[in-house]
Amino acid sequence: MKKMTKFFAAVLSVIVLGGQADHVVADELPDLKGRVIVAVTENAYPPLNFLDPKTGQGIGWEYDAFNEIAKRLNANVQWELSSWDVMIEAVRNGQYDVGMDGITINAEREEQIDFTESYMTSEMFMLVRADEDRFATASDFAAKEDALVGAQPGTTGFYTAVYSILDGNEANPRITLMETFGATIQALRTGDVDMVLTDATAGQGYIDAYPGLFKLVGGAIGSEDFGFILTPDSDLRAPINAVIQQMKADGSFEALNKKWFFDYKIGQ
Repeated sequence: MKKMTKFFAAVLSVIVLGGQADHVVADELPDLKGRVIVAVTENAYPPLNFLDPKTGQGIGWEYDAFNEIAKRLNANVQWELSSWDVMIEAVRNGQYDVGMDGITINAEREEQIDFTESYMTSEMFMLVRADEDRFATASDFAAKEDALVGAQPGTTGFYTAVYSILDGNEANPRITLMETFGATIQALRTGDVDMVLTDATAGQGYIDAYPGLFKLVGGAIGSEDFGFILTPDSDLRAPINAVIQQMKADGSFEALNKKWFFDYKIGQ
């Protein structure tokens, strides 16, 4: 393992995935008898899901986790891609069986789709350009009336910007809305916006991908639990939850944390 920074030590304390799960032995898992599970992601949220710059294939924490879940259930995964803005609706309508994109579990979304148990807990941070010196905290940012934040509508980053940093106005002109998370990062890079809210995992992924261009500033702004999304009343919910519990208990998620949050460097 590479040397752990104080920041990563703090992140790991959040990513530990909550309390101790009850042990679930392998022979208690259901056998899905080779069933094909159609899974969807966006490939724009490193290190959870993104394109390998060397191969052009989708890789990341969520890919590894869900492939292992399917393996333990004797199922096969058919991977598909979708933009964030239509993913929840597409899963709700049954176009896909399961979706993942660092999706925060909340009551509003639970009215539309089902969630599995949480597989990760993370916190929101401000990602800025490396030479940013006008603000270092959320309150500093709020006080800079000409500073803009890039966000995808309907995401945790959007709502955190609106209600935890700015004035509660969802139409605040200081929020520049974009279709993808990657577009907000590009806008930050080119100076079209001044800050993007992200969980620490994705933020560190972009810092590693573009050395010297970005940094995380300020303390954590709230926390969020990530879950896989499922078509309402899906019969996959209980089997997937059983494997999530098992992988928490047997150290598999901890191994994925080490692989993707500490050892992997994008493009290397």
